[in-house]
Amino acid sequence: MSGAEEAGGPAAAAAGGPAGSGAGPPGASAMAVSVSVLGEAAGPGLPDEAGLPAGRPLPLPEAGGDPDAPPKKRLRAAEAEAAAAAAASAATASGSAAAGSGKLEERLYSVLCCTVCLDLPKASVYQCTNGHLMCAGCFIHLLADARLKEEQATCPNCRCEISKSLCCRNLAVEKAVSELPSECGFCMRQFPRSLLERHQKEECQDRVTQCKYKRIGCPWQGPFHELTVHEAECTHPTKTGNELMEILDEMDQTHKKEMQLYNSIFSLLSFEKIGYTEVQFRPYRTDDFITRLYYETPRFTVLSQTWVLKARVNDSERNPNLSCKRTLSFQLILKSKINSPMECSFLLLKGPYDDVKINPVIYHFVFTNENNETDYVPLPIIDSVECNKLLAAKNINLRLFIFQIQK
Repeated sequence: MSGAEEAGGPAAAAAGGPAGSGAGPPGASAMAVSVSVLGEAAGPGLPDEAGLPAGRPLPLPEAGGDPDAPPKKRLRAAEAEAAAAAAASAATASGSAAAGSGKLEERLYSVLCCTVCLDLPKASVYQCTNGHLMCAGCFIHLLADARLKEEQATCPNCRCEISKSLCCRNLAVEKAVSELPSECGFCMRQFPRSLLERHQKEECQDRVTQCKYKRIGCPWQGPFHELTVHEAECTHPTKTGNELMEILDEMDQTHKKEMQLYNSIFSLLSFEKIGYTEVQFRPYRTDDFITRLYYETPRFTVLSQTWVLKARVNDSERNPNLSCKRTLSFQLILKSKINSPMECSFLLLKGPYDDVKINPVIYHFVFTNENNETDYVPLPIIDSVECNKLLAAKNINLRLFIFQIQK
């Protein structure tokens, strides 16, 4: 046997051919030698970890990274790919769940929203006879518009007739809406609508608040969580008496204007002749080519005289239904004949069973036989929403006070 055969005999046997047969290709014995040497150098644990018997060439799997990489590195790459695939699958599942919940809220929003303004109702929810939902503001606005246009109010979806007697509140929808999440306007966090108002007024750390030294002129406004720091640094407590007197004088002037009305009412209550009555304004139409809505009360008696009240919308504007701003003005008319001028003060307040908000204003007029009608004066309701409440009602019920001034 030659020296070459002695060196290659064991390797050739390990490669699968009998020693000295010369049947294998010339490069096969060299490859087997290199693989065998690498396996022995790697240590005895490597073939077991790779799952292969020692002394044989390692298979090169296509998946698992670079074919030239060591077997242990290929195994770790395969495990990393499997972990990444599992994480991607979990992320997709969680994202799908989140998207599903968000879509549910959107679907509920579209189902429970008002059919007029397409917003979620904040208070009462009314429904027509076919179940279409309307928030309280839009419901009242529809009734008021119908009154101005002399039409029957109808549901904007199905055109069935609506009125306060035909429509009813939907308590189930009101409760469902109160549990839907809504975003705080200060901290942008989500809260159920039923808890949002309390959070914004009492709990939110970003709600706008004022300095406790506002009463002595501090104009600061800021988030609640900065209030303590500001009050510790506020300079108004250290102002001199003269500086504070200027601020207090301005506040006194504002307070005097507010108290002037109440003082006037108290002084009128001391008059000898005082009369009041409940008045009911009923809607009518003018005889013009383009009819206009106005209100008038039946004749009533106060202070032994006969009177009538008239009211009009937006000072007889041609198309008040096209305006979002609604106002009412009224005039007091003396129907009786009098022997001498009659100086009176009068004011209108809300009736005993109405919830409309009216700021009392006292008006003065001297009635004579030739001048027995006052000018139209504003009915001091707070805003257009309160005006729509009055227009939506079949009749407007108020209370009139008349004070006769004795000379």
